[in-house]
Amino acid sequence: MPFHFDHKPSLVAYVTCGDPDLLTTREIVLAAIEAGAGIIELGVPFSDPLADGPVIQRASERALEHGTSLEQVLKLAAEIREHSQSAGLIVFSYLNPILQMGMQKFCKVARHAGLDGALITDLPVEESAEYRGEARKNDLVTIFLAAPTSTDRRLKQIAEVSTGFVYAISRTGVTGARQQMPEDASGLVRRLRRFTKLPVAVGFGISTPEQFASVGKFAEAAVVGSAIVQTIERNPGREASAVAEFVRQLTAVSSQLSAQNR
Repeated sequence: MPFHFDHKPSLVAYVTCGDPDLLTTREIVLAAIEAGAGIIELGVPFSDPLADGPVIQRASERALEHGTSLEQVLKLAAEIREHSQSAGLIVFSYLNPILQMGMQKFCKVARHAGLDGALITDLPVEESAEYRGEARKNDLVTIFLAAPTSTDRRLKQIAEVSTGFVYAISRTGVTGARQQMPEDASGLVRRLRRFTKLPVAVGFGISTPEQFASVGKFAEAAVVGSAIVQTIERNPGREASAVAEFVRQLTAVSSQLSAQNR
């Protein structure tokens, strides 16, 4: 198991690689790890990010304007791994860039770069056999998305093919920060527990320390994406320090609540 869920919840931090540039992305990721992020999702910018809201769409557009590619993201992962052996590293991508590289090559290069696994957001479980086979050969975990609208049969399918952890989408729709955590999230995690003993990470919409801490009541990890990408967008020239400050705010509230519950 490449991931350590030492805190409840552990922080899974998403960044769009190449926004504002690859060098800054590396600084942001290392700062986030230093501040307490347990797992990093390295987002591969894509021209048609259907699952993403406006914040991540804008980040993808900025990254693509600089020509950021999957190859560059994998190279960046290797550089991050040289500096940090403790954090989990995942590539978060749409299927198209991976198909262009070739599934076999992608999995080999990802493993060589020191990545722990991948989440291919638009790859259905039913069509994932080749990916899962290549990932297994290269000791990469495969992470799939479970939604509140998924039937129990589908949740069972997702649970059976997921390794590492299961990513539970807290609500339907696209990514983006929200003012309140949906009630669907805890119900979905409860349903998933019937089919898997894997840790569960809850994502889509978590943006405040209070929301982050609340996830720890029913799941092992919380994924924060749009709120981090927005922090980067709003702090030109001090992106890494702003993200580190935000990560510390998220994890501090969770630590305080844990201490109170002991």
